[in-house]
Amino acid sequence: MHDLQKQPTHMTLHNDLIVVDGLQYSNWSRDIFEQLRDGGVTMVHATIVYHEQIRETLLRIAEWNRHFEMNSDLIMPVRSAADIRLAKQLGKVGVMFGAQNCSPIEDDIGMVEVMRELNLMIMQLTYNNQSLLACGCYEAHDSGVTRFGHQAIKEMNRVGMIVDMSHSGERSTLDAIEISERPIVISHANPSSFHAAKRNKSDQVLKALAESGGLLGFSLYPFHLKNGPDCSLNEFCDMVASTADLMGIDHIGIGTDLCQEQPSSVLEWMRNGRWSKAMDYGEGSKANADWPRPLSWFRDSRDFPNLTQGLLTRGFSTMEVGKIMGLNWLNFLDEGLKPQ
Repeated sequence: MHDLQKQPTHMTLHNDLIVVDGLQYSNWSRDIFEQLRDGGVTMVHATIVYHEQIRETLLRIAEWNRHFEMNSDLIMPVRSAADIRLAKQLGKVGVMFGAQNCSPIEDDIGMVEVMRELNLMIMQLTYNNQSLLACGCYEAHDSGVTRFGHQAIKEMNRVGMIVDMSHSGERSTLDAIEISERPIVISHANPSSFHAAKRNKSDQVLKALAESGGLLGFSLYPFHLKNGPDCSLNEFCDMVASTADLMGIDHIGIGTDLCQEQPSSVLEWMRNGRWSKAMDYGEGSKANADWPRPLSWFRDSRDFPNLTQGLLTRGFSTMEVGKIMGLNWLNFLDEGLKPQ
């Protein structure tokens, strides 16, 4: 009976919220868009490329143009933070483009502005490996942000493209926070104190991120969580609470890293790109050679209300839940996407 009384409360709140997912790379289809809508998602940051270069990136954007045309009743492009508010007003899901590597600019500083004009809003400086811009979290030695990286960050700041350091090494991430004149984001990662994946971030990084005005999006990818696919909603919300104490409530959000209905070939492309003939297992274990079993409480985007309920149950106020579920992302993007 208690649950029956509680259910409308969290659903009523959830339906009123601006809900932002700070990163997904799903096998985009009308079914996936319907799941986002049914889960009350206002905006999703969609990875459009990993290792794709300029021409391939243009082809991905063209594919998205067709998605927008064919599903205009469900989704709309996000070209500014104002479009997120408009999506909420219209009852649609806003889609913001992002890249998980610097491949779309190749070795050309001029491509930063070109890609931003094509609505590429967020770009990681590296994906796991050393790139032309910075060092990834799987390299044995982190040499930090490169000379080209300094210039790229400066240009990203100028045109209003968000710097993302989700897959970067410790020194490179701290460098980027220091070099960037505008707050950066770690769109999908968790504290390494919660789970010691190489992708997760130290308290030093998280403190520096918060002090600079940046934002962390908590990942729901099982390999980034304590106990993997068996991580409970309570454990996840405990992590959120302890990180709120560390960083402050205004610097945390959600970035699920949901890869819905993707074939294993996509996992191989993410990890291997064109740089390796052998399968890259990341942490060195074949145990994560395939997609992980999903969390029981977060199988797809329709389960977003479970996060709202979990945070309320953990003791967060309705205002704090609103910030974590999307308002912090919105405020961050309000400033970060404006060209200087």
